[in-house]
Amino acid sequence: MHNSLGNSRQVLQEADGDYHVRLALDQQYSNLTNSANNQYQYGDLVVEVICALPITQSDAVSACQNYTNSITIPSINQHITVTGPYVLDTNHYNWAEIHPVYTLRTS
Repeated sequence: MHNSLGNSRQVLQEADGDYHVRLALDQQYSNLTNSANNQYQYGDLVVEVICALPITQSDAVSACQNYTNSITIPSINQHITVTGPYVLDTNHYNWAEIHPVYTLRTS
């Protein structure tokens, strides 16, 4: 599990029911991104809040069954602290992300 701090730069709604928050990391956390984040995510860390939206992608429905998400989605440019597993998204160019988000606090 990892803590990350930074400003939410963009909040995207995904068909699988997840929010992708692009997080511009504070300087001391800048080592958490990689070249795929630079190339595909504008240098930001992806923070993935799962099962928070209506699902329109059929193969994602079962993953969110019996799961209730209570994470508050940040506004753009809010400074946030996030906890969750730090992983590489091997389905999407190996960019680094926090997935799933366990806690998200605004400051």
